[in-house]
Amino acid sequence: MNIIIDTHIFLWAISEPDKIDVQKRIALESPANTVYVSSISIVELMIKSSLGKLQINFDPVELAEQSGFDLLDFSAQDAMRLKNMPFHHKDPFDRMLIAQSNARAFSLMSDDHKLSLYDCKLI
Repeated sequence: MNIIIDTHIFLWAISEPDKIDVQKRIALESPANTVYVSSISIVELMIKSSLGKLQINFDPVELAEQSGFDLLDFSAQDAMRLKNMPFHHKDPFDRMLIAQSNARAFSLMSDDHKLSLYDCKLI
């Protein structure tokens, strides 16, 4: 299974893995799955860091790679999904992750319950 992890799941995985539900941790650790950190999550981290909302004292790209996650670029085709997506959730980063997961038929791992309002494969 191909899994895109939400930004908070990425942060928890690298710093507080016990915050991640056991079933989700099993999915993250399974060699049968490919786990992706989207470029959208990197954008979110850098913007929130520049605004002072989050302290990032590490290179998230390097750390994602060292942690065994694959990096996934956000494409123009991914972006096309945003046009017809309902506004159940106002967070632009989450909306882009949903669009990306739908465009690629990947699962999205998140603890954000608002994402369940969308037609996407949510873990």
